[in-house]
Amino acid sequence: MDQHPDTSLSYALHLDQSNPLQGFRNQFYFPQFEGRDAIYFCGNSLGLQSRNTEGAIKQELEDWRNLGVGGYMRAKNPWLFYQDNFREPLSRIMGCQPREITLMNTLTVNLHLMLLSFYRPTPQRYKIMMEAGAFPSDQYAIETQVKFHGLDPAQAIIEISPRPGEKTLREEDILSSIQENGESLALVLFGGINYYTGQLFDIKSITQTAHRAGALAGFDLAHAAANVAMELHDWQVDFAVWCSYKYLNGGPGAAGGVFVHERFATDPQFPRLAGWWGNDEKTRFNMEKGFVPKADASGWNISTAQVFNMVCLKASLELFNQAGMDEISKTSRKLTGYLEYLLGELSNLPFDIITPSEPSRRGAQLSLYFPERGREIHQKMTESGIIVDYREPGVIRVAPAPLYNSFGDVHRFYEILKQMQP
Repeated sequence: MDQHPDTSLSYALHLDQSNPLQGFRNQFYFPQFEGRDAIYFCGNSLGLQSRNTEGAIKQELEDWRNLGVGGYMRAKNPWLFYQDNFREPLSRIMGCQPREITLMNTLTVNLHLMLLSFYRPTPQRYKIMMEAGAFPSDQYAIETQVKFHGLDPAQAIIEISPRPGEKTLREEDILSSIQENGESLALVLFGGINYYTGQLFDIKSITQTAHRAGALAGFDLAHAAANVAMELHDWQVDFAVWCSYKYLNGGPGAAGGVFVHERFATDPQFPRLAGWWGNDEKTRFNMEKGFVPKADASGWNISTAQVFNMVCLKASLELFNQAGMDEISKTSRKLTGYLEYLLGELSNLPFDIITPSEPSRRGAQLSLYFPERGREIHQKMTESGIIVDYREPGVIRVAPAPLYNSFGDVHRFYEILKQMQP
């Protein structure tokens, strides 16, 4: 836990004055509560709307109105290549090469598409390893993929659970389980950050251990993308998927991101499901048989780019480009550390912080576990102008996003909780 001199408002304001990202707060719209900005600590569920979003949408509306189908080639941002707008900015956020990134569909659809490419079980290697308590959509996807291949989920899926009495996984248990199951393991698929506990997994070590065991390694980075620093290329991650509506502020239902390591992305023979948007543009409009994939991650594109489902993310990424992921990560650690410090000063509410205390093992989210009356306390927070979310059993997730939250927000949160009765 970070050390801070006191719990005063003046200290919080001092931290804001020295925060290099403080100016970005004014680039976002906040929900209002009693005439002022609500305390919005829910970017782990849905990020706020950036003020440049409206203009970005209007640009595409104008091009559609004025050009019709001509917008595919002559729009300010030609729609034929629209997904390419995201390569450079997302590659900086995810730590990879631009050609390893594409934007398409939504998270679980992309997870299914990646599993069809990367999970190809054999009689010897057929098991998938994941964390117990993964996000339900991931559990559903893996269960049905295993059944799709005619396998029994009870036999083919290995779930790694916390030790008795513990809430988070121990890294040594994950790595040893990979080693122990190495001969039958086809794929390791973890969340980058567990949605419930907020635990950040050691993606590099998990990937290396999976590869040594002869398995592939993929990750659902829904709660990690734009939250913590990534080096997907150098870590040799095989594939990853994420949504764009959480820390990336892409708007509800925004298109999802996909990473495919270059050793697969540049291989036209690597198996995948195909559609014409993944076909090489040089031959796409020949309208002929014979799929020729683009030699990058966009070779997995299937349908026409969803321009109006991508444009809000395009606007948000302009701000990420200005701020820089290094500064976002540094500020996030300070902001979350300050939140942890103030929560530690509370004695009136019965909760435990189940998110790891080490900054290297978490992102912006702290999960507060209430053994009793968690829903009631969450409702009291809502009635006090605090926007956080509740997850069964008993967890209130608090996530100050560094691009728009302030130390003053954290202090207001603390002051409200200090007066709250359980």
